[in-house]
Amino acid sequence: MVSPASRLGKIPPYLFGEIARAKAKAKAEGRDLIDFGIGDPDQPTPAPIIDALTRAAHDPETHRYDESDAGWPPFLASAARWYGRRFGVELDPASEVLLLIGSKEGLAHLAWAYIDPGDLSLVPDPAYTVYKMNTLLAGGDVHVMPLRAENGFLPRLEEIPAAVADRAKLLYLNYPNNPTGATASLEFFSQVVEFARRHDLIVCHDCAYSEVYFDGYRPPSFLQVPGAKEVGIEIHSVSKTFNMAGWRVGFAVGNPEVLRALNRLKSNIDSKQFPAVDMAAAYALDTWTEDREPLRLYQRRRDILVNGLNRLGWNVPPPQATFYVWVPVRSGYTSAEFAKLLLEQAGILVAPGNGYGEYGEGYVRMALTVSGDKNGERIEEAVDRLATAL
Repeated sequence: MVSPASRLGKIPPYLFGEIARAKAKAKAEGRDLIDFGIGDPDQPTPAPIIDALTRAAHDPETHRYDESDAGWPPFLASAARWYGRRFGVELDPASEVLLLIGSKEGLAHLAWAYIDPGDLSLVPDPAYTVYKMNTLLAGGDVHVMPLRAENGFLPRLEEIPAAVADRAKLLYLNYPNNPTGATASLEFFSQVVEFARRHDLIVCHDCAYSEVYFDGYRPPSFLQVPGAKEVGIEIHSVSKTFNMAGWRVGFAVGNPEVLRALNRLKSNIDSKQFPAVDMAAAYALDTWTEDREPLRLYQRRRDILVNGLNRLGWNVPPPQATFYVWVPVRSGYTSAEFAKLLLEQAGILVAPGNGYGEYGEGYVRMALTVSGDKNGERIEEAVDRLATAL
């Protein structure tokens, strides 16, 4: 048999594939599993969005390939309007918005659009694995920016050697952050803009969790900082905001030149998605409201879990955003060992922190998207199981 491309040898097994296999095995054994693993919204897509899809699917205009340049124009216009309402940032839908087949696709293809063999990306650690792996697949090198608790899980840009920063072409960031749940301020983003100008690099801010927030906090956009459009883009998703994870709709906004390069690559790889899906996503953006039931449910789950962990001896602060809780492992265990202990002794599935990078060691990630939970009762049961197992 012909061997696969050597580039595949640069990447480990996909973390979430491993988690899915562990979950399938436990279920096959008949175990009652409480799944804090993959951050997949567990509530259904709101009915009005499904109705919008139905209406659009009955329109014959949506039954052909989307031959637009950057995406179905009504969707681009809706994304620009939403951005203005939510962040106060004006966007030109004709040049500053690009339709994506989910945010993951855009994050990955940006590396392929800009990284040649020997080029460099600055990548946070721990982090969503897509930034690092696609830089490596494109033949590039990665310089890791450690995210440490003592710095609020923000990278210390001043620790990056000037020669490394000058060589870098891309700087990936993600706030609110997966996996740590950390947030970033406009002051930090201002430092990022200055850093990017000084070293002539492109910033890609993964903002997929901007609409999952609690306690009156509202995450800012990187593009709210003056000059941000000159140095980078921001990537959004409708998945987490509207429980549309399987619909595969996202969008990139910001610097027109960067979006053109990304779109040039994409136009040779994909033919966009079914336009009716774009119309449903446009409806979702146009009817967006902060008062959403899933946020209240996530907050209740967060409070039950964090308070329960702290009663059991942890000192875990409640995250202001995302549906993740970043939990230090108990002394004497690696993150993988602790995840295995919880699975075997308590029937609780978590993601080991080392799957997100070297600096994720010592933690596990617990997602608040627990299937089967109605009002926090499965979270309470998980806390009880932890108390018994530990």
